[in-house]
Amino acid sequence: VAASASASRYYRTSLRRWRRCMTRRTALGVFLLLACAVSAVNNSTMAATCRPVPFALLGLGGVGAAFVESLLGARARHAEKFGLELACALVADSSGYLSIGDDAALKAAAAAKAGGTPVASMAGATKGDPAAALAALPKDAIIVDVSASSTTAALLVAAIERGQKVVAANKKPFSSEQATYDALVGTPRHGRAKHESTVGAGLPAVAALERLVAADDPVAKIAGTFSGTLGYVMTGLQEGRPFSEIVLEAKAKGYTEPDPRDDLGGVDVARKALILARGLGWKLELGDVNVTPLYPDALADLSVPDFLAALPSLDADFKTRAADAAAAGKTLRYAATVADGKLDVGLQAVALDSPLGSLSGTDNLVEYYTKWYPTSPLVVQGAGAGAGTTAAGVIA
Repeated sequence: VAASASASRYYRTSLRRWRRCMTRRTALGVFLLLACAVSAVNNSTMAATCRPVPFALLGLGGVGAAFVESLLGARARHAEKFGLELACALVADSSGYLSIGDDAALKAAAAAKAGGTPVASMAGATKGDPAAALAALPKDAIIVDVSASSTTAALLVAAIERGQKVVAANKKPFSSEQATYDALVGTPRHGRAKHESTVGAGLPAVAALERLVAADDPVAKIAGTFSGTLGYVMTGLQEGRPFSEIVLEAKAKGYTEPDPRDDLGGVDVARKALILARGLGWKLELGDVNVTPLYPDALADLSVPDFLAALPSLDADFKTRAADAAAAGKTLRYAATVADGKLDVGLQAVALDSPLGSLSGTDNLVEYYTKWYPTSPLVVQGAGAGAGTTAAGVIA
């Protein structure tokens, strides 16, 4: 009897424990289901309330295609983090423009362009200038310029005047006439024109400068290498290779323009240095930059094949310069310097243990010497070329 009573109490106690356990598990299950339901509602609400921001894409080449790919891949992140959707309204190239209705149409246009079809030849496209189509976009539209054209400057200025915003990787509008630059960025600055990727692809070179200016930290000097192509050439010279061999190899790898003089002439570096100088508030034109190209005037007017054939004539001089620099504990870099009201671009011998001297390959580097960084400069360094990195800078 005693055993029976004890067993009965045991079973009753176990039953109560089982019921409490099941109640807790049921409650936990209900809570988890409720949490999932709330999450689903939040996601649905977020998707329903995600703010569309229209944009027009000028340029659908290598950077444009990378921009489209990156943007489509970031849809969920943009919705979750920022509650917005960057919605393409039209794409344009030098031939014409095409209205875009959805992501599928945008992806198809990028694929067609990659296949060699100009925008004007795509179904539903319009030939000619997209100015009227851009003007018809809403006031909150963003005009994204990833072209390499100087003709987009007027389109960008008109967009700013309408109250639209501008994001650009195209350095030409920002390094053209001072008046155009002032119209784009505003005086005082209005913040509606972002041009981070005009210097150093995706590197935050412009952002770093803007932070220094905003902090009222006087910038005494900016120095840097702004060309991945020329960085590759300088690394080859440091290794003791002939100049002509390096340039021909860079061209074969696609690092240079079809005419390597477009890189070796230094004008691209000069444009980037000018943009940084203007970020300091300097009033200068491109013609004010002192540029020393990596080839003599005698080779300037040759055809591309003749220029390439003449490159070995420069090997001895570059070999001597590289050897002299090495003997002094230095190395050659094609660099830009912004200081004392002057912009100089050309070949320099820099200390091997300096930030510039430690560079290799196609990396870019910018040094900022300021009141708070007088001897150990603020340095921005990394991959300074490539469609993907440039597109990332544009999207950011």
